[in-house]
Amino acid sequence: MFNPDLDRAAIRAEFQRRGRVRIDNALLPQVAERLRACLLQEVPWGLAYLGRDGKGVTLRQEEMRAMDAGARHELNQWIQSSAKTRYQFAYETYMIVTAYKEGRDPQLPLHRLLEFLNSAPGIRFFSDVSGLDNLIKADAQATRYLPGHFLKTHDDSGSTRAREIAYVIGLSRNWQNEWGGLLHFLGGDDRVEDVLAPEFNTISLFRVPQRHFVSQVAAFAGEQRISITGWARSK
Repeated sequence: MFNPDLDRAAIRAEFQRRGRVRIDNALLPQVAERLRACLLQEVPWGLAYLGRDGKGVTLRQEEMRAMDAGARHELNQWIQSSAKTRYQFAYETYMIVTAYKEGRDPQLPLHRLLEFLNSAPGIRFFSDVSGLDNLIKADAQATRYLPGHFLKTHDDSGSTRAREIAYVIGLSRNWQNEWGGLLHFLGGDDRVEDVLAPEFNTISLFRVPQRHFVSQVAAFAGEQRISITGWARSK
């Protein structure tokens, strides 16, 4: 699935120097196109956000459809309001690992991607480009940011110390910076030190923990911010 022409040694050198790297033309072209089509046309999207109890919530598509317009509006208003005073996020998601284990939507190529990422060649890719030799598995979710969606500052560590590398497979095309949805990395003084815009057929990798956020997508955004994200883990 990965582009065989990638210079893994050069990628590893930049990753080890900076703690993160953006890889262009990362996947075979036909793979990237198929994944993009899947995210645009086939995925049964749900909604991810942080609930009132401080725990992550994932509403599946059927649960969202069961809510009337008033209930959906009220939920969105609460999410936006709560973000003023605490960590919060809102974006559409498809939890690939959960769906795979439950046997849902087996026709989606996302499941083949998950299998590949956890195969010997998939784990070898993460090891080769990071220099880490303790990686044993990877998880994945598909994400879609529509107008109003965002992800506030966090560092991916939480209580799970097995996360070694975060990755983002970018599948958006013709993204404009003024649409928002930009991945920002923060330095020790919480100043922005790096910004990555959504692009097509890229993989961004960065060590965990690193403080970062995704800026809110503007109401006038003309594309969907679509990607596949996850972590390579050591246990």
